[in-house]
Amino acid sequence: MDQNTLAMAQEIDFSLLALFMRATFIVKIVMILLIVASFWSWSIIVQKFIAFRKARAEAEAFDHSFWSGEPLDELYDQLQGNPISAPERVFAAGMTEWRRSHKADGGLIAGAQSRIDRSMDVAISKEAENMNSGLSFLATVGSTGPFIGLFGTVWGIKTAFEDIAMAQSTNLAVVAPGIAEALLATALGLLAAIPAVIFYNKLNADSDRILGGYEAFADEFATILSRELDS
Repeated sequence: MDQNTLAMAQEIDFSLLALFMRATFIVKIVMILLIVASFWSWSIIVQKFIAFRKARAEAEAFDHSFWSGEPLDELYDQLQGNPISAPERVFAAGMTEWRRSHKADGGLIAGAQSRIDRSMDVAISKEAENMNSGLSFLATVGSTGPFIGLFGTVWGIKTAFEDIAMAQSTNLAVVAPGIAEALLATALGLLAAIPAVIFYNKLNADSDRILGGYEAFADEFATILSRELDS
């Protein structure tokens, strides 16, 4: 490598901002898209960690209240028709249907058990939809991020080869900037995708455990009401 080429290469700014500013319009769009996706992913990750921690605390608190020996009717009345936490909403769904299944004379309408079960299943489904919202975005970023970054890299390398052809030179000062800009797109793709994949798996497993707790409670509550129905 001659001294002139080395001097020219040393004068090139390879900072991230400089690489972004020199990139072509298409590569800039790809980079911006990946940066936005990365920030959005992290906002979802942080929000879900906070929400899941709150959900576990609420489930523990309600479980303590439910098994404290307090009559279920009194526990239901304390909610005043406005359950706040997910376990309370599942419980309220079952109790509401339980009360609706009683006739004016105190008898039970046929099929009460199945209606109670369906009511709690619907409540759990709503909680699952709310709890899993945003996770599909993490899965999408995790699966498509590297390919979007690769598209930017391919486009950047294409542009770099065009610059080489126009300059009719393959020295470092001509080749390096275009290749560096192109590779930055791949790096951003991986930067967005890797955390999205890791935390999607983590949060999805946490969601399954929390929802499993709701389903276990619904089964236990249905068993208690079944005893009342059979007595």
